[in-house]
Amino acid sequence: MLMILSAWISVFPTILMAPAKHMWTLATSQGFFITFFSLSWMFLQDFNFANPLFLIDKISGPLTILTCWLFPLTMLASQSKMRLEPINRQRAYILNLTFLQLMTLLAFSTPDLMLFFIFFEASLVPTMIVITRWGAQERRLEAGMYLAFYTMLGAIPLMIWITKFYSTHGSLLPTLTHTLHITQATTNYPGLFWTIYNAAFLVKLPIYCLHLWLPKAHVEAPIAGSMILAGTLLKLGGYGILRTSPLLQENDLNQTLPIMLIAILGILATALLCLRQTDLKSLIAMSSVSHMNLVVAAVLISSPWSYSGAMVMMIAHGLTSSALFCLANTSYERTNSRTMILLRGMLLIFPLAGAWWLIIMLLNMGLPPSINFAGEVLIMLSLLSWSPIAFLIVALNLIFTTAYTLYVLWATQRGPLPNHIKTLFPFQIREHLLLSLHILPGLILILNPELIL
Repeated sequence: MLMILSAWISVFPTILMAPAKHMWTLATSQGFFITFFSLSWMFLQDFNFANPLFLIDKISGPLTILTCWLFPLTMLASQSKMRLEPINRQRAYILNLTFLQLMTLLAFSTPDLMLFFIFFEASLVPTMIVITRWGAQERRLEAGMYLAFYTMLGAIPLMIWITKFYSTHGSLLPTLTHTLHITQATTNYPGLFWTIYNAAFLVKLPIYCLHLWLPKAHVEAPIAGSMILAGTLLKLGGYGILRTSPLLQENDLNQTLPIMLIAILGILATALLCLRQTDLKSLIAMSSVSHMNLVVAAVLISSPWSYSGAMVMMIAHGLTSSALFCLANTSYERTNSRTMILLRGMLLIFPLAGAWWLIIMLLNMGLPPSINFAGEVLIMLSLLSWSPIAFLIVALNLIFTTAYTLYVLWATQRGPLPNHIKTLFPFQIREHLLLSLHILPGLILILNPELIL
């Protein structure tokens, strides 16, 4: 782990000293080097690698690898637009993204609750800089403010709880792994207590009702911001909830029933809202909210199957939603528009890109035998064993997801070409490589899903 951390830190001097001509190539290749190094965590015996500084187990292992995997892909995706900027801005952009991914990686791999909180909040700063400095439109400052206020207000109860924990037990060091299942919350309202100290994570996921910052942030962010936001930053919330889930007792589900109802409502409402969107990035952001609410429902059920389902769903969603944002970006770079009616007829001009759209939208829909399907099945079976009525309600989500998937494919790929589009430059090998590298881990995991279960 220390080797990989030092490799991450070595990216900073590389970017500062690299000549302009080779800077992007060096950043991308160094990212891939770190990624292949991090794959060794997959094969550590039963994923139990823990010391006072780092913790890699069945929960954090797959998420740390996902973080390392997405970094070189963000470098690949950003090149075409960013190469036009002055060289110092390009350096600042790459350094900012590197710092963001490093904070996320440290948040996933720290065993200490206080350090986890610090890294969790530290990831907010570079995210805000990326959105407000390199965002494409005039409302990017508003998006940054939404992100900051939602995240900080949610974090206040968590900080108070951590301080209380520290004053009671005198230490926060072994908290994430050892003391959580011993120190059960002594409170008359365990459901309310769980909701309040998890507010930071529920905002980050985000749960329905606390999700308004996400479509704004995604729409305003540049491509790398959208990819990291969907791929790893939302997973910080899921990781926090999974880590603190031992505090949720078997009989607490009745107490947290309102949250479960909001999550189920969110799964259906956001899937229906996708059918109303005209902006492609906004639609993908809404589908992210729908998938993440499934993760909340799974964690609240707190059975081994539901935990496995939540984990698989997070990894699958991290890959597919990031790939969808890449596809949306390829269309945006050619037409300078995200409005779906202006993107129609793309299948005629880019048949191979049409194939990518079809494959990735089907993965997002949860087509068997993809890992998205495996995650949904595990969560659905947990729901069925908990409440058949809840299962039937959530099963409607499958219909709505299929509906908005077809809507996206029809709106962007079919129909006549808009008259205002005169020339579209062809797809580059870089873009095909980027999309294939998003799909490849998903295909490998189909063959061996135990790696993330």
